[in-house]
Amino acid sequence: MATALLRMINSQADALERIAGLDLAGPAEVLAQARRIVLVGTGTSLHAAELGARMFSQAGRDAYAYPAAAWARWGTGPRATDVVCVITHTAETAYAARARTDALAADVPVVSVTGIGRGWPEAIETVAPDESHTYTVSYTSSLAVLARLAHALGWAEGSAGQLALAVAQVREACADLGPPPVAVPARSLAIAGCGPWAVTAREGALKIREAARMLAEGFDTDRLLHGGAVPYTAADGLVLLEPGADPDGLTGAVGDAARAEGIPVAVLAAPRGGGGLTPLLAQIPMTVRLQLLAEYFARLRHQDPDKAVVGAWDEPALWRLGTPTAP
Repeated sequence: MATALLRMINSQADALERIAGLDLAGPAEVLAQARRIVLVGTGTSLHAAELGARMFSQAGRDAYAYPAAAWARWGTGPRATDVVCVITHTAETAYAARARTDALAADVPVVSVTGIGRGWPEAIETVAPDESHTYTVSYTSSLAVLARLAHALGWAEGSAGQLALAVAQVREACADLGPPPVAVPARSLAIAGCGPWAVTAREGALKIREAARMLAEGFDTDRLLHGGAVPYTAADGLVLLEPGADPDGLTGAVGDAARAEGIPVAVLAAPRGGGGLTPLLAQIPMTVRLQLLAEYFARLRHQDPDKAVVGAWDEPALWRLGTPTAP
């Protein structure tokens, strides 16, 4: 029986097409007034914030990504000339909600990216609630929104036409019914890439942890080299993301070192030399390929990817910690 995770993965191309046609002139105008754009999120939404900050930076904007808890509890707080961009699919994530509340209390403009029907009046709404605990379509649709906003702010990429190229690659990935070129390791899996692919490596590892309940970790290639690789043995596996995009060849060289140590190495790379996508937009189809890998591993390991957070980890009081007090 098909999982909700697989249904959500396969829904992404249609969702991205719809988002490519959204009119985002209003929120883009709010962002255009900022001296500094602060993007905050938790977990998967933090990965969206990190790539979004890179997109806004490409548009010539001063943009920074923060984990929502670090910003809300340990940051300096929003400045009067900031705009805070809060990314949360549910609008219930404790510290993301606190970051929004703090900004509004300080009269700092907020542009939020949430799921549909979450009740935040300033929000750009993406998709209906993700049906699986292993979030997929909510993430890639947030990336599409951020790309469109960055394009409106002056980034040369992120147009509706360029998103159409990403959509085509997403459809191609979802139509490939063959097994992924990555074996289930006996112990754990490392995923590594350079630049924006490092963010996608962390997002892919998170999906595998959630869906397949197995150890996986995402790395910037340089961080993997500087101590991260020490515990890995032939019982583990390494996936390299787009090693050809590494300007110094470090990602490929780290793969060679892993092979010399007996560690199985697999490579995920875009078809046809990149398919016409620049590095930031290329993260959308690459993310989908890692989502499909997570779903495949879940099936092989007989795990339910739709109920990832259970037991004591699902205690409601635990998830409410950090939530702002209602005024």
